[in-house]
Amino acid sequence: MPRISAFYSIVITIYWEAGGQHYLAHFHASYGEHAASIGIEPLAVLDGSLPVRALWHVTEWAALHEPELRDNRQGVTERTSLASIEPLA
Repeated sequence: MPRISAFYSIVITIYWEAGGQHYLAHFHASYGEHAASIGIEPLAVLDGSLPVRALWHVTEWAALHEPELRDNRQGVTERTSLASIEPLA
């Protein structure tokens, strides 16, 4: 599972799956023992949960980097290299 960003103890990953297919464009965010799948379009929690502050940081970061997230999702589908994305400052 490639790590594409990390900030404020939050780690952002995109999973490789057998066949390279994810049917909903999303990424994964983990913070301590909490984890969530976050949809890219629309930006929404699909599964799991994060503490309120961590979720706020993740959604702010994702809104700023939506094009890069979409490009990385395409990279998963095509099984190409994924790009790191700047952390939230």
